[in-house]
Amino acid sequence: MRDVTLRFISDLRAAGLRISVSESMDAMQAVAAVGIERDLLREALAASLVKEEEDRPLFDETFARFFAAPTLRRKGKHHEQVSAGEGQKATVNGAQSRATERPPKQQRPSESSAHEPSERANEQERQQESESLINQQLESRPGENKNPAPSTQHPAPAFQSPRRTILEKPFKAFDSRDVEAAKGLVEELARRLRGHLSRRYKHSKRGRLDFRRTIRASISHGGVPIEPRLRHRRPGKLDLIALCDLSGSVAVVSDFLLALLAPAAEYFRKVRTFAYVDRPCEVSFEHGHVVPHAALGLYALSDFGKVLQQFCQEYGDQLLTRNTLVLILGDARNNRRPPRPDLLAHLRSRAKKLIWLNPEPRERWNTGDSVIGRYAAKCDVVVECRNLRELLSALKQTL
Repeated sequence: MRDVTLRFISDLRAAGLRISVSESMDAMQAVAAVGIERDLLREALAASLVKEEEDRPLFDETFARFFAAPTLRRKGKHHEQVSAGEGQKATVNGAQSRATERPPKQQRPSESSAHEPSERANEQERQQESESLINQQLESRPGENKNPAPSTQHPAPAFQSPRRTILEKPFKAFDSRDVEAAKGLVEELARRLRGHLSRRYKHSKRGRLDFRRTIRASISHGGVPIEPRLRHRRPGKLDLIALCDLSGSVAVVSDFLLALLAPAAEYFRKVRTFAYVDRPCEVSFEHGHVVPHAALGLYALSDFGKVLQQFCQEYGDQLLTRNTLVLILGDARNNRRPPRPDLLAHLRSRAKKLIWLNPEPRERWNTGDSVIGRYAAKCDVVVECRNLRELLSALKQTL
């Protein structure tokens, strides 16, 4: 049971859940207390390992996959043994068939004692299969090493879940079916991003005692101040400006970025989102779609230098303050037009922080018409985000 629980926790960590050592110990104690009844086991593990409500769907999916009903491998093994036996009979020119017609000889005591360990082992294996779904799960997991020699490493699974496949699939390899499959996953990732941002506003475990709030909280405990409340400085909310490239090469990534940012708007003082190809256009994300507020030429040639010029003229002085976080997503491919990094430096001088997310692989940066190197010198940080997992991680690190 301990080994199975640890393997399940390992799968949860691989799927993206953060689980500490103490939570792993709580989970093993909970499993020992409730036993292996499926519903009780699931709820006990969830109570021990799931910290945020938005992580529960991920936990349920991993639990269902890990503790799936096993296949009947023993039946196949039995057929293999029968086939092997028939082959052995054929190789001894009939001697084996004649031996089976004779009445069996009485086993000698030495032969009986020699077979007892194997018979006890078989009986123990049958008992474990009949009373423990978890042990059956261990036997039936694909990719498991059947070599009886001990091993200190668990073999990697021979398959990946559809969720993990979409998370790790490069954006440049996405087709229309992948985009549709990713929509529900992006909603879940948006909840995780909201949970990450909300932790900045949780009560601190350090600081000066807030006497009034402590007394108020003690009322539910009969006036005993069991839960002291502390004063601490909460981080001020920033203004967020996002500039997203909607040209054909990265349009899908911009859709995903806007879908991730939309539910997190409450954790910023103001949020303004813009899309661009060869000029900026304010957009919003409504009912799962990007809605432009003006005409936007999606089939124009990319010209980020022109985008910077118009943005500075129309919005720069109005929107940019020392409390503004500027987030740009694009591949910095400018069709060999003037990149105007001086204008990007001007935006950085008026903002608090400038972050560039590039969905292209790093080895393609500064090749062809890519001018990301010219822009990177003017940014606080440039982050590679080739897939959904890296995009979410980049947002958590920089926002």
